[in-house]
Order: sequence, then C-alpha cells, then structure tokens
Amino acid sequence: MEQIFGGGILWTLLIGFLAGLLARAIKPGNDKLGIIMTIVLGIAGALLARFVGGSLGWYGPNEPTGFIASVIGAIVLLFIYALVKKKS
Repeated sequence: MEQIFGGGILWTLLIGFLAGLLARAIKPGNDKLGIIMTIVLGIAGALLARFVGGSLGWYGPNEPTGFIASVIGAIVLLFIYALVKKKS
C-alpha cells in the first residue's frame, strides 16, 4: 500500500479521500458514497491507474502513482459503477 502514493498509510488514506472527492465532483450525477467508500474509491482509482500505467510502461516498479492518474482511475471506476447500477 505504501507504494501507491509514495507515503505511509495515513498519507494514502488522505490522498485517497481527496482523489475520491475530486472524482465525485468531476463526474456528473449523484454518487451517494460515504466517507469510507470515497476513500476506497480514491485508493482503488490509484490501484487501477498503477496497473494501467505499469502495463503501458508509464510507471516503473518502485514509482508511486500520480495524483491526477488516481483521480482519472477513480472517475473510470465511478462510470463503471454507474453502468452496473443502471443494469440492475
């Protein structure tokens, strides 16, 4: 977890929360998520960005994921969530 954002657990939670909040603010629609799910969204967005960026060669093995990439990853996850929720 420490390598996601390049800091400790508290830093990861704080940046995850900020990335999740920003993603929810940018994506249109009403995404009713609590504070814990917003943190999870931001961290999952960073993991998605890390996976995609690592696969494309943008990040090396020990490089942290960028904040903007984390927000973009969280936005992608919100769109996927909206699609799955819409089908149900």
